[in-house]
Amino acid sequence: MKNYKGYLIDLDGTIYKGKESIDAAKRFIDKLKDKHIPFLFVTNNTTKKAYEVVDFLKKYHNIVVNESNVYTNAMATADYLAQDANVEDKSAYVIGEDGLKDAVSKKGFNLFIDNPKYVVIGLDWDVTYEKLTRATLLIQNGAKFIGTNIDTNIPNERGMLPGAGALVDFVKYSTQKNPVIIGKPETLILNKALEKLQLNKDEVIMVGDNYNTDIKAGINFGIDTLIVYTGVSNSSFVDKQLNKPTYEVNSLDTWEV
Repeated sequence: MKNYKGYLIDLDGTIYKGKESIDAAKRFIDKLKDKHIPFLFVTNNTTKKAYEVVDFLKKYHNIVVNESNVYTNAMATADYLAQDANVEDKSAYVIGEDGLKDAVSKKGFNLFIDNPKYVVIGLDWDVTYEKLTRATLLIQNGAKFIGTNIDTNIPNERGMLPGAGALVDFVKYSTQKNPVIIGKPETLILNKALEKLQLNKDEVIMVGDNYNTDIKAGINFGIDTLIVYTGVSNSSFVDKQLNKPTYEVNSLDTWEV
């Protein structure tokens, strides 16, 4: 087993299931902290701001980290938009929660213009047909289509809830346009996360519970991967895949950092 200098770690299904704790996950994070190994929570979640993720981890799971340990899909999406847009094109229609809207707004984007240059779709707890209709019409009229992620499900204490991918696919189907996808399994978010850790690809590992997002992202990005069977994917599903994770564990307690 290789000694890694840094860890990229998923949250939902890996560290917790909503407000339900995964005890081994806390012990895993404590080991990383004790050994001063840098880590970054790289999550497809766009609903929370970094400080809200930190507060949530502490309040419900007794995991104490800093905002510098968090890189959300909302942050990655905002970073992408800021890099992609011209100064005069910094406008967007955003379907999503405050975490996403705040991140995009902080990069100088106008979210209230009639004909924005971008349409950004993330998880929205209050999504409506009208919101999706406006997104469809804007994209048909030339706005660039951005999907935060294509997660099929969100594992929490209620079960496997619909993910942002369901909303992205709705608009993809209605427009017949392929979006730019920021989050896992695409590599844009991992590339930005690696820059923040200031490490090389062969020095880090991606840890997650979802083969189709976390593990595929690591494979696509060319880094080692560790799947833990506490969330979306199970071993029988992974056994059928052509490209396997580098490592598989049933619990993070069995992983030596």
